[in-house]
Amino acid sequence: MRTYQQLVDKAVANQSKVGEIVLAQETEITGLSKEQAIIKMTRNYQVMQEAVEQGMTGQWRSLSGLVGGDAARLNNLRLSGKSLLGNSLNMAAARAIAVAEVNAGMGRIVAAPTAGSCGVLPGVLLTVRDILNAAEQDVIIALFTAAGLGVVIAEKASVSGAEGGCQAEIGSAAAMAAAAAVELAGGTPEQTADAAALALKSFLGLVCDPVAGLVEVPCVKRNAMAAVIALTATEMALAGIKSAIPVDEVIEAMSSIGRSMPCSLKETAQGGLATTPTGEIIRNRTTGLTII
Repeated sequence: MRTYQQLVDKAVANQSKVGEIVLAQETEITGLSKEQAIIKMTRNYQVMQEAVEQGMTGQWRSLSGLVGGDAARLNNLRLSGKSLLGNSLNMAAARAIAVAEVNAGMGRIVAAPTAGSCGVLPGVLLTVRDILNAAEQDVIIALFTAAGLGVVIAEKASVSGAEGGCQAEIGSAAAMAAAAAVELAGGTPEQTADAAALALKSFLGLVCDPVAGLVEVPCVKRNAMAAVIALTATEMALAGIKSAIPVDEVIEAMSSIGRSMPCSLKETAQGGLATTPTGEIIRNRTTGLTII
């Protein structure tokens, strides 16, 4: 499918979920059986769960020392009963940071759609799973929904920060998470599209400005922010709130914005936060670090 609306239309026509349509397409394209495709996606789901569990321990640290322990700190605030976000939003944000910290610490994650935005989808989907006590098979189908949207974005625009700015990474991840969460919560195919559009619109124009050229600051914390926005978009769509601009047009707008961005704001560490006084100090401090 060239557009997400085509996936929605086919799901409506077949009275099925978007994820089921994407799963059927996956079997046609790859030659895998339905069972084999589900097994592959289940492995991704398992890696996501493992990354969340590892990151929530607070024991992961990046080589630079810029990242580590924040997921545990946020979770501890929730456990103390002092969270202003409440259990669900706090948990989604903490889990998103947890996975991003595992990535920064050279652990195993699922790039969904990229390593720099790897925490958003598991942070949101695992939290919605827990809220609803959803079955694993339903979570897996929701992951296919996220994957289908991710493919559309990659083909119509980009999921690369170097090509489209951080909107292409963290924005795409938020859209994928919102669409998947709506489906897991029993929303309609049309509502998955609205949620994706509402989430992605919130990140249009976001630059990719990694401090010292590392996928750590501000990348890790942006995963938490995106998780919260994705859940907000999910809630809005389930309430019947629609996006005035269709998701495919939002994706096209993101592509246009990405092409308009100067190179300095697309993962080169030559602009934005990377060139602030503190950003320069961090860059000088981390120069020469060797990753083994």
